[in-house]
Amino acid sequence: MDFKKYYDEVYDIAKDIYMHPELGYKEYRTKDIVEKYIKKYLHNIDVQSFAKTGLKFTLPTKEKKPFKMAFVVELDAVYAPTHFHADKDTGAAHNCGHYSQIGIGLALFRALIEENIYQNFDFSISFVFVPAEEFLDLDYREQLRKNNEIVYFGGKPEAMRLGIFDEFDFAMATHAMGGDFKERTIEINSDLAGFLYKKYHFTGKAAHAGFSPFTGINAYSISTLFNVGIGLMRQQLDEKEMVRLNPIIMESDMGTNVIPNSITIGTDVRTQTVEYMKDIVKRVDDVAKGSAMSLQGQVNIETQMGYLPFLQNRYLSSFVMDTFNSYEKIPSIRNENPISAAGDIGDLSFMMPCLQVGYSGFAGTIHGDDFIENDPEFIFSIFPEFLLEVLKNMDGKIDKNELYHRDYREYEKLINDILK
Repeated sequence: MDFKKYYDEVYDIAKDIYMHPELGYKEYRTKDIVEKYIKKYLHNIDVQSFAKTGLKFTLPTKEKKPFKMAFVVELDAVYAPTHFHADKDTGAAHNCGHYSQIGIGLALFRALIEENIYQNFDFSISFVFVPAEEFLDLDYREQLRKNNEIVYFGGKPEAMRLGIFDEFDFAMATHAMGGDFKERTIEINSDLAGFLYKKYHFTGKAAHAGFSPFTGINAYSISTLFNVGIGLMRQQLDEKEMVRLNPIIMESDMGTNVIPNSITIGTDVRTQTVEYMKDIVKRVDDVAKGSAMSLQGQVNIETQMGYLPFLQNRYLSSFVMDTFNSYEKIPSIRNENPISAAGDIGDLSFMMPCLQVGYSGFAGTIHGDDFIENDPEFIFSIFPEFLLEVLKNMDGKIDKNELYHRDYREYEKLINDILK
């Protein structure tokens, strides 16, 4: 099958979206572009909207299939105002490559419907374009939550809450790979960390810094002690969990002539497993409490769930490896390289088996100021063709005993248990 005939239109759409990035739950222009393209080639398709800017549709089949697959695409951009193609008004930039996921998804969609190959598969295929994968713009999302427009900051957990994924047996996704590669490369089994978001509000007592500093309690000093404690604690962290902590000053109002009486430190806490996440969070909380106690101050702690760890499904990945071994257009594959980046596909993988295939073809630093594709032919033509071959390889071979399904209530219970 020649994917080159889809390339020009798909690449034009991807470039347009790259140049017009939108933050999560605000991807209205992007959503409209995707929906128009879908309906251009499937006129009577029923496209379901969800979570403000999400889209879902199922390729029509003549008969019911034994399995149902979701092909998941992310719509949103990153807040990166110094990126060389950032939106001047919003600071949004597509330096995580989600725009390329959209192009890949559209190319695959087009090939599936024009060649009609999917009709013979023993699984149906739905496309789910989800908003708000990036965990940012939190004040806006908090306002949406207060207005009862969303519950979760992440688009996939929100879609799970709304029942968007209830029908599926497994899911496939893709993601851009950061780094420079000498040859065209894909990646499988790159597990992702999960994370919690913490805020530590340290309070002390204001006093004149020159006349009577001894009557005050320095909240900034408490936060400094907290940072020292975190630094010394790192020696006790299990290396295989790839723990990441990044404490930053979020709120302060300090002057040189006043002992500061309040400061807020925020950090994410990243680990590879949920159980270790719970353990580390307790330890970090203890460091905060001890720091405040040692200088007679106070600390108020806020905890917010980020995303669950993503353990890639090795069974589904085996189909990618089998396809790679017989596919000549991609010379290199990376395997079993866990990282401490996170994504809400971890939450979706709690519900069902998920596979995420990485792809090269970019220059610059992912989430950096110079990120852009440098091999569009690979991204928007060769790689979608490869994904179609993976789907062909899956046909007739899915073992139901290798699949699992949990419902939203089980997910909600897990999140509540973590936040206790």
